[in-house]
Amino acid sequence: MRKVAVVGCGGSGKSHVARELGRLLDAPVTHLDAAFYDDEWNALPMDKFTDVQRELVTQPRWVIDGNYNSTLQVRLEACDTVVLMDVSTVAALYGVFSRQLRHGAGHKGNGVHNRIHWGVIRYVLTYRRKMRPRVMAKIEEFGSGADVVLLANRRQTRRCLRMVAAEGS
Repeated sequence: MRKVAVVGCGGSGKSHVARELGRLLDAPVTHLDAAFYDDEWNALPMDKFTDVQRELVTQPRWVIDGNYNSTLQVRLEACDTVVLMDVSTVAALYGVFSRQLRHGAGHKGNGVHNRIHWGVIRYVLTYRRKMRPRVMAKIEEFGSGADVVLLANRRQTRRCLRMVAAEGS
């Protein structure tokens, strides 16, 4: 596990898992929200965002957290491990709202980018039905050489992180 793409619905725990994997694997962590948005929530042009990711995946070790389905292929073709945070809709909604309560709105510098609005809520509510099948198809098409780890709940996530820690010690 040297090049890890962490994907999943908003609120699923991607950023937490990415930070922990980065620490355990001694690998740099990139939160794609931080690369895509500036402090005023202005988006990077998509071609530049794709170029940023192409540069990131040339490194010998990395953990990259974020969905961004339009550029997922870049990460999938380069990674050796895909971690899919495959939590329920209820768990993802809980994650979104509890993160807002814990951290407040805005950019926090640790992968936490909070901005709850109807679009975010709708995305979370429809993720399993609409986006998850697209992500799974891309993993199958472009991540065929990667190990795929599906984490459906917090218990599985903790167990996975303990296993990674044990392998590194």
